[in-house]
Amino acid sequence: MTTATTPRPGIAGWFHSATAWLDARGKAAWITLMVLGFVFFWPIGLALLFYMIWSNRMSGHSCRRSRSGFTESGSTGNAAFDAYKADTLRRLEEEQTQFETFLQRLRDAKDKAEFDAFMEDREKAATEAADSSEQMHAGS
Repeated sequence: MTTATTPRPGIAGWFHSATAWLDARGKAAWITLMVLGFVFFWPIGLALLFYMIWSNRMSGHSCRRSRSGFTESGSTGNAAFDAYKADTLRRLEEEQTQFETFLQRLRDAKDKAEFDAFMEDREKAATEAADSSEQMHAGS
């Protein structure tokens, strides 16, 4: 990603020139500079890491590939592969639905067990309170 640079005076011009030089050399140059920054003086490495994240320096062309090629509507031109892909996506969606249903049943069972334990504890506490109350009245 080479861009034409216009000379800027002072530090801003130097910074722009350095980023353009690193951009021309790709992700490896940015990563190398960041690692060296961490090795020699960690705040520089950390600042470079934050700058790279903030400016999207790490999202190159290979990372920007759209997922449209992986959707059901996108055709590859190969009918057999498209049919296989559609069948696989349908099967995966069914499995995901079944798994989510299973997880919901597990959550419901856990909630019911916790509620039942709470009700047993509450009933036990009420029974103990009634027994102690009877003992106090019987002893007087």
